[in-house]
Amino acid sequence: MARSSIRIATQLPAEMLAPVREAFPDTSVEVVFVPPDAEVPEDLAADVLLTLPWGTPNLKGVLDRGIQWVHAYGTGVNGFPFELLEGVPLTCSRGASAAAISEWVIAVLLAAEKRLPETWIDAPPERWNMAELGTLEGRRLALIGFGGIAQAIARRALPFGMHVTGLRRTEAPSPVEGVALATSLEALLSGADHVVVAAPQTPATQHLLNDESFGFMKPGVHLVNIARGGLVDQEALRRALEAGRVGLATLDCVEPEPLPEGHWLYRHPRVRLSPHISWAGPTSHGGLMERFIENLGYYLEGQALDYVVDPVEQY
Repeated sequence: MARSSIRIATQLPAEMLAPVREAFPDTSVEVVFVPPDAEVPEDLAADVLLTLPWGTPNLKGVLDRGIQWVHAYGTGVNGFPFELLEGVPLTCSRGASAAAISEWVIAVLLAAEKRLPETWIDAPPERWNMAELGTLEGRRLALIGFGGIAQAIARRALPFGMHVTGLRRTEAPSPVEGVALATSLEALLSGADHVVVAAPQTPATQHLLNDESFGFMKPGVHLVNIARGGLVDQEALRRALEAGRVGLATLDCVEPEPLPEGHWLYRHPRVRLSPHISWAGPTSHGGLMERFIENLGYYLEGQALDYVVDPVEQY
């Protein structure tokens, strides 16, 4: 039997939950805002918690107020304090940013091949009509991880004539026609022209790209990271850049974030750095909330939740 009322505690601005009330006009939806750093009110009681993907200082106090389900407002939860859950299910907005991120990836792949922005001019060049530019046609794209974001990247890369290979945790067949699946990281990286990191950061993937894995790559490879900074050993990346193993690194994610002033990544001539913005787009926040609304519908009907995070795998 469906529930007729729900009490949601949130550590996001309460006005952001307006779409929730609109989605369930026949359900009594009460939203209680709990500031992330504030003391938890003694009389707080709630069924569901909508919180930040890295947790909050008062998370334990909120969880102790009867919370039966937690949703992290984000796609990655590598910073979440899983030990506090004590059996309470955690979901996230996995895949919500796939369209925006995949477009960003295609943009930086094209920028690398077409030598943008360095081929823009503001004075007469040495010669007109001539340039040494590349193309995505025929290039080999390696996708580390093959979840929703990587699949969206693959679907956009294939029409450019790229040869796309992915690496995933399971032995299931490729859900995207035309994409091959590698059996090992070495097999994936060998021969790739562009490598995109799109896997979750977990204890198993921490510094997945290290001196050994950079050694699998052919000289001059283009590395793109839109996942989490912790998947890349940045000192190993520095050595790979200096050796020419990595020709260009386009990094939307680094470790730590924000990166401190004066860090070598800011000034390296073959590093293109952006402040973790690949997910951004006109519908990005709406997409994150849609995952929560979808799951709230399941919860109200007593059905199984989607986008559930495995507390052991931490993804």
